[in-house]
Amino acid sequence: MSQQNIPIILLKEGTSRTKGKEAQKNNMRAAMAIAEAVRSTLGPKGSDKMLVDSLGDIVITNDGATILDEIDVEHPAAKLMTQVAKTQDDSVGDGTTSAVVLAGALLKNADDLIELGVHPSIIVSGYKRATEKARAILEQVAIDIEATDKKTLEKVAATSLNSKIVSTEKDLMTKISVEAVLQIAEQIDGRRVADLDWIKIVQKAGKSLTDTQLIKGILLDKEVVHPGMPTSITNAKIALIDDNIEIQKTEFSAEIKIDETSQMQAFLDREQQLIEEMVEKIVSSGANVLICQKGIDDLAQHFLAKKGILAVRRVKKSDMEKLARATGGKIVSTLYDLNKKDLGIAGKVEQIKIGDENNILISEAKNPRSVTILIRGGSKYITDEAERAITDALSVVRDVIEDGKIVAGGGASEVEIAMQLRELAESIGGREQLAIEKFADAMEVIPKTLAENAGLDAIDIVTQIKSKHNGADGYKFGLDLFKGKVVDLVKGGIIEPLRVKSQAIRSASEAAELILRIDDVIAAKAQSGGAPGGMPGGMPGGMPGGMPPGMPPM
Repeated sequence: MSQQNIPIILLKEGTSRTKGKEAQKNNMRAAMAIAEAVRSTLGPKGSDKMLVDSLGDIVITNDGATILDEIDVEHPAAKLMTQVAKTQDDSVGDGTTSAVVLAGALLKNADDLIELGVHPSIIVSGYKRATEKARAILEQVAIDIEATDKKTLEKVAATSLNSKIVSTEKDLMTKISVEAVLQIAEQIDGRRVADLDWIKIVQKAGKSLTDTQLIKGILLDKEVVHPGMPTSITNAKIALIDDNIEIQKTEFSAEIKIDETSQMQAFLDREQQLIEEMVEKIVSSGANVLICQKGIDDLAQHFLAKKGILAVRRVKKSDMEKLARATGGKIVSTLYDLNKKDLGIAGKVEQIKIGDENNILISEAKNPRSVTILIRGGSKYITDEAERAITDALSVVRDVIEDGKIVAGGGASEVEIAMQLRELAESIGGREQLAIEKFADAMEVIPKTLAENAGLDAIDIVTQIKSKHNGADGYKFGLDLFKGKVVDLVKGGIIEPLRVKSQAIRSASEAAELILRIDDVIAAKAQSGGAPGGMPGGMPGGMPGGMPPGMPPM
């Protein structure tokens, strides 16, 4: 046998390989199917999805990031699309559905160009140039606002909440979101920063959404440690201790020999004396409330109760940090270091009952740098979705406070970008021109989808927006879904953060470019049943099979 005929085996048995156009088609179809799955949820008139996992747990939502996080995607290219949503959610907190829908449109249009014989590298190059131009156009049409302009911030939050299940209580949620972010915002190195980690969100099923409230302080899922302690203290002086209020055990086995009864009594008396000294240290600091990150001995609880001190134990580290910011106190790691300067101040500390559970409420702090949003609702499904909605609203308010820039929503910015990109394409020429034009077409998928989800004529709406954009201040005109017509959205209060729009375009473009560059998928043999990775697989729970008709397999 000649050496030329000897087969060379590079891959393990069972490994699957898809190359060239077939690999590209598979990946693009999977990514487009993901975009199609969330497309109907876009905008105020979008639908909701009910997701049921393998254990039967149900999630009802129209939040793109949540939908893609909950469905168990197998196809690797589809997983890339779920990462688009995750990146968008982590970096700006909103616009996840827009980013995924836009990425799907970019791939669909790229597929048309590949069919015409345009090489993926040229498409990628055109998309990169179009992305840079699109983001520059957004900067150009962005409107500067003051970071403390409450009315505008409320409009931004309301635009985000319009598309949520809880939009019926939009006014209340809007006010809570803006107040919460303004409360925790601060100047750091000359720029305004709002760290949302300082806003604690607590869900308590019961009552209704209208009972959701902002607490200028912290709510702890704890109760007073001793029945003899007061359950309410006004003008609270709070000691925050990261230490055990108990006798420390030895680190190794120790044996104490006691010969007489008096020695035993002396040993117990000394133990009690040490505990009393600890309690006296707390009392002498002027504290009347003790919040402890670790344990509190039974004897210590007894002495604290006798001194009229309200004590709580085993509080999470994150809650301790929030308490320190809310009350102006300092977390002390050793009890003996505690002094008056370390105490936090709050108008009231009380034990309250929410539903069947006791909670500790620290409120009426003078200028809390950390706050709590208490979400109420008729069921866990409602409070879950309310938390997702409020988290998005907080994120967009944060984005505007930090950047001070907004753009018109309702597809206005996307149409402006599309129109200017077509002008750019004409000046470039060549095959790259085709890619930029396709990018411009993809931008229009946002206003078209918003119109379709509201039962309006998409082509008619986009044509109307374009005609308005030819005039002065045209970039402000877009689709007001509540009126069902094209209006000045900046006047109408339908506005979004520049950061959200800009990141959505960048995330979508990067995902599309990444998928377009793949021409070879080598997948190892699957460990268990199911489609091998890299081949058109499916999603558990009927995908494909349970997919809507006409949707390509993932």
